Amino acid sequence: MEPNLPDVVLWSIPAFVLLTVLEMVVHRLHPDDDAAGYDAKDATTSVTMGLGSLAFDLLWKIPVVAIYAAVHELTPLRVPVLWWTVLLMLLAQDFFYYWSHRGHHVVRILWACHVVHHSSRKFNLTTALRQPWTSLTVWPFYVPLIACGVHPAALAFCSSVNLVYQFWVHTERIDKLPRPFEYVLNTPSHHRVHHASQGGYLDRNFGGILIVWDRLFGSFTAETERPVFGLTKNIATHNPLRVATHEYAAIARDVRAATTWSERAGRIFRGPGWQPAGRAGAAVAVRPRATAEHAG
Repeated sequence: MEPNLPDVVLWSIPAFVLLTVLEMVVHRLHPDDDAAGYDAKDATTSVTMGLGSLAFDLLWKIPVVAIYAAVHELTPLRVPVLWWTVLLMLLAQDFFYYWSHRGHHVVRILWACHVVHHSSRKFNLTTALRQPWTSLTVWPFYVPLIACGVHPAALAFCSSVNLVYQFWVHTERIDKLPRPFEYVLNTPSHHRVHHASQGGYLDRNFGGILIVWDRLFGSFTAETERPVFGLTKNIATHNPLRVATHEYAAIARDVRAATTWSERAGRIFRGPGWQPAGRAGAAVAVRPRATAEHAG
């Protein structure tokens, strides 16, 4: 029997709208000259990307649900949906989210999906809505949960809780929280580091709800200097279609220009800044936050 769990994202939409409007008003009444703040075109692009992701996710759900359902039918294991098992499932989902998120930063074809979320040079609550349209790359990371007996509907619920939690961490208006919260949870301070483009901040703090995974697996960095948001090579466009696809286009160009099959594979499956040995400038390490080039 399919678990009867609420649609967390749907119920959270009024709070998203209210908090975003409140943050805009606060920025207007009490501006911070050092903060990235709001830009109308940028915010509109972020909201458009979010609405588009809802539509595309409905499309991607068809094959993903079919795969998850098949795996769930094949496994003899079953995890009942009880209050305490839901807490354990949330913990497990957050663990696999960490590895999915980390993988989408270090494998270029996965980064092509996730780069959308990092493409704004602003950092506010609308940035949380800037979601990719090609999230079909995410599902393999959660197959182990389904194989362990977690119902696909329960996984969808846990993923929604994780997504809703991360909304509030996309802000510059909240400073560091008391130390116990900062040690355990993903907070605005930790997530500002994640969205920053400085070298020491690149590819850090991948946690969704918990930051303990980053502490355990060596990817944690505390916020010290003020972050500079965006990509190491920013895209100069507010066109949603280009925002959604610019890195895929860059990969295609690099693959066409490659001279060997190993280079073609590297352009797809290695880090976003990877260069083949002997190529001019290859000695200069380019961190995975870099995009291939500017998009018009």
